[in-house]
Amino acid sequence: MSEHRRKPPQPQGGGRAAARRGQPGSSSGRRAAPRGATGSPSDSYESGGEEERPYASRAEARRAAQKSSSGGSRRRGADAAGLGGRRGDPGGPSGPGRGRASGPVKKRFIDYPRAGKYGAARWVPSWKLVTGTFLSFMGGLMVAAGIGYAMVGIPDANKAAEAENNVFYWSDGKTQMAATGGDTNRQNVKIDKIPDAMQKAVVSAENASFYTDRGVDPMGIGRALFNMARGGQTQGGSTITQQYVKNTYLSQDQTVTRKFKELFISIKVGSKLSKDEILAGYLNTAFYGRNSYGIQAAAQSYFGKDSEDLTTEECVFLASVLKGPNLYNPDGGVGANATRELNTERVKDRWKWILDREVTVGNMTQAERDEVGSFPKLKKLTSTLSGQTGYLVDIAKEYVAKKTGITQDQLEQGGYRIYTTFDKEKVNELTKAVKATEESFLDAKKRPKTDKNVQFGAASVDPKSGAIVALYGGAGFDKGHYSNNANTTGVPVGSTWKPIVLASAMEYGTVASDGEPLSPMSRYNGNDLLVIKDQNGDPIMGSKGKPFRQKNEGTTAWGMVTLKKAMEQSINSPFAQLGVDVGLKTTQKVAESMGILPSSFDQGNINNVSFSLGTSTPSAIRMADAYGTFAASGTHYEPYSVTKVIKDGDTLPEFKPPAKQTAMDAKVADNVTDVLENVVKNGTGKKVADIGFPVAGKTGTTDKNKSAWFVGYTRELSTAVTLFRTDPDKGKLLSMNGTGGVESIHGGDIPAQVWKDYMAEALKNSEHEPFPEAEKWGEIIDPSPSPSVTPSVTESEEPSPTPSITPSESEASPSPSASETCNNFWKCDDSGGTETGGTETGDPTGDVSPTPTATDTANGNTRGNTNGGIFGGQTG
Repeated sequence: MSEHRRKPPQPQGGGRAAARRGQPGSSSGRRAAPRGATGSPSDSYESGGEEERPYASRAEARRAAQKSSSGGSRRRGADAAGLGGRRGDPGGPSGPGRGRASGPVKKRFIDYPRAGKYGAARWVPSWKLVTGTFLSFMGGLMVAAGIGYAMVGIPDANKAAEAENNVFYWSDGKTQMAATGGDTNRQNVKIDKIPDAMQKAVVSAENASFYTDRGVDPMGIGRALFNMARGGQTQGGSTITQQYVKNTYLSQDQTVTRKFKELFISIKVGSKLSKDEILAGYLNTAFYGRNSYGIQAAAQSYFGKDSEDLTTEECVFLASVLKGPNLYNPDGGVGANATRELNTERVKDRWKWILDREVTVGNMTQAERDEVGSFPKLKKLTSTLSGQTGYLVDIAKEYVAKKTGITQDQLEQGGYRIYTTFDKEKVNELTKAVKATEESFLDAKKRPKTDKNVQFGAASVDPKSGAIVALYGGAGFDKGHYSNNANTTGVPVGSTWKPIVLASAMEYGTVASDGEPLSPMSRYNGNDLLVIKDQNGDPIMGSKGKPFRQKNEGTTAWGMVTLKKAMEQSINSPFAQLGVDVGLKTTQKVAESMGILPSSFDQGNINNVSFSLGTSTPSAIRMADAYGTFAASGTHYEPYSVTKVIKDGDTLPEFKPPAKQTAMDAKVADNVTDVLENVVKNGTGKKVADIGFPVAGKTGTTDKNKSAWFVGYTRELSTAVTLFRTDPDKGKLLSMNGTGGVESIHGGDIPAQVWKDYMAEALKNSEHEPFPEAEKWGEIIDPSPSPSVTPSVTESEEPSPTPSITPSESEASPSPSASETCNNFWKCDDSGGTETGGTETGDPTGDVSPTPTATDTANGNTRGNTNGGIFGGQTG
């Protein structure tokens, strides 16, 4: 019946609708084959007589046509096989319109995007694809691992583990200064010579599953690879086997290649060697500090005995040091975080932790733990680095570690050729100058109460590059003095800070100058016990509610004096007021731009009046570098100590000279130099005036003569010399009153003499460049002198007592508080101090409270000054 169904009525007319519905005369009312099924060109444009479905709009019709087009691809294969229509239909298998079939569609090896799926489903992989991909990846990984395992061999441990020397050269690039490291302090011992207590301590602390694992920690390696991929530091967690492989067979480079080598070699070592062999190998190749590689060398270095004779307490100590000798060796390491005190505290904490850990993992009973004695006593350290060499090597190593990012322990593995900035002749001349003054000035046998524990420190920097050319760090490693006094922070700099305050006012102005640059010829009140006022002109109140008064060295009534005169005579009160007027934050900013590290700012007084008088504690290296900024007319270079490093024949790229930075206007720096030349010619620095060439400098002394400084420079060289006395038991600065048989010590005395003796020799063959002429600069505040006061005496740094109070035995820079007395070899005084402000800087008729706190003092110039500055990085 369907063959003779009535044909539906056809619409009249043509157009696109007619083309879509087909023309009259179609041979059948049945559904025609899809387009393209017969291979006829007309299939692309005509359809059968199928009734047209009504659409609401052209857009809907277009969407339906697109859907039909995509659906056509589904039907095309079947139509080509003869399924396009029934028998008798045009285009059917036996119909007259049948075209040539295109054949079956070929299947793809990887069906992705998936055929026969539409929309998002095309992009969802099938389970076959997922499974196949996973199996292929795992198979490839296993093949790669097998090839890697087969290709990696086990090198000769005795040859591979020999540490190379690090060779250090003087600034001429040819003369060897020192060689450290190497295999001279390493002896292998068998497992039966390593105490059971040592084995258990190391296994408990570093790899509790050592005896049961297969020698690798895939998760640890994965973490390391992930961190390296992110550009971060690798982290611990390696097994003892992996650490043994790293120490013995591989470089210390933190790379992906090395990690894969470590993995394969560790697997092979774990399968070829016994656990006892691996553990003995690790303990024989590990670095323990004190230039000791292996447990036998470490036992001799720390305890003066063979490894087999170590006690439980000593074994646990050595296991503790393995965590990282630079931070756990009680002798101290390189860097601000590796002081003797911090390292001792760390290693004692780890020593206790390892003992408790042994109980936790079952390698020691609680009863055995309770019987363990106290922390062991160490043998006194001896060093092959004599004189200044040890300090020079430490400065260079710190700089290399800072620039390359390698750890101190990795650096100790050796293989580096390090070319330094240190001038051998200048180092010798500086040492000679210190020793000459020391021998003539100190007599510890005759005056043990005043002359013992007196320390010198000095550093010399090239102002035109920042190169550290010489330093004096102390008696020497071979004499048992391991702290570098040239790089020690903890000694207040006193009045050598005043030029930085003056430079800040000249560069940024003050409240009085409305933010306009200030002239050094501006006048300030120089009287003793001056009431210091805030930026609003109101007295700064002390803690007892009365005005704070600044104490001078003596009682001279100076009246209104120029800042140049105040610097010449080192009068405190003008600079105490100037610091407030310019803003303490501004002074900090300028100090940072000159290379002073913010970490050396006196945090206890950073917002107090006394900050402007030198309570901060930069190192001698940093003070020499900062004054070098004045010598170089406002240009600053970061101090550096290494010019080139070669490793495995390749020159490392990190050691380009520091870039120059503009710290202040050249006219400002040249005017400060003019002021400091006057200090040498007419003021507290007269001792060096007859040196024979242009010099500028400033003296500095702190409360009760606990430290004394002279910092001075020429155009060619900037040098800082410091003198201080310490209590080795309590870790505090001691007064130097009476030291050397004199009533008091000042920066213009002993430090200035050392400076003069050294600079005269260091520059005897130099062409002495004159300082630039100081041009007029800045606004002069209060240009008229006070008519009522004309002092007839010259202020010196000698104390001048008054009948009402005991004056400060200094330039009234307060003694350091607890925060100031923490350094590489002093303990922290948690008890605070009674000298800061106190009765020695207060008003005897009223408030004798300490120097005001942050709420009492203006922090910045409210008329345009900004905070901040350039952070300097580490010294050396």
